[in-house]
Amino acid sequence: MISGIFPDASTTGYRTRVKICGITNAADATTAIDSGADALGFNFFPGSSRYIDISSGIDWLKELPSDVLKVAVLVDPTFQQAIEMAELPFIDALQLHGDESPEFCRSLAERGIQFAKAIGVRDEDSIVDLPSYFTRTILLDSRAQDFGGSGETFPWRLAERVVKDQEEWQIILAGGLQPENVADAVGQVRPFAVDVTTGVEASPGRKDPARVRAFIDAAHAA
Repeated sequence: MISGIFPDASTTGYRTRVKICGITNAADATTAIDSGADALGFNFFPGSSRYIDISSGIDWLKELPSDVLKVAVLVDPTFQQAIEMAELPFIDALQLHGDESPEFCRSLAERGIQFAKAIGVRDEDSIVDLPSYFTRTILLDSRAQDFGGSGETFPWRLAERVVKDQEEWQIILAGGLQPENVADAVGQVRPFAVDVTTGVEASPGRKDPARVRAFIDAAHAA
């Protein structure tokens, strides 16, 4: 199993990391960074309302600071597409948000590519006998949409169980988080990181600066 996409807590000190996902423009990226985000997520899945077309309008991505983790969100890419995305100079890691197989993930790990694997959680069966995806970073999200961003929560007790059963994993909690509930989520689940899209938006693909700041402050304080 390769290292997680975040630095290990033993070397950086423990606190809940925050990933602001669904970033579509430079202003929102700057707001998130200035507010203390540890990672930014960019959706390269054409089926998303937060899709970024890599062939146009991405110069601002190249200017983002190197000390913030920049994650490309992909849904069922081909192996070549995943490789090409990982090789972009402004991308640090991938987030696989589809039905990518353990074998697919193994091949990425063998290439030394850093990635997180998203798991859709609906009920008990969703977390039984989770296979190895050859990464320490596992994102637990609501199953309502195949590519996330639903704004819906799932039972946090299920995520809490995964955190306790898989202590070596970097669990990212997602799905329906917002400034008003993220402290409770962190308090119950104790995830390595939290991930938010819809909960800090003014409209799809456009962040609300006040909610971004409130979310990050609440997550870090918890």
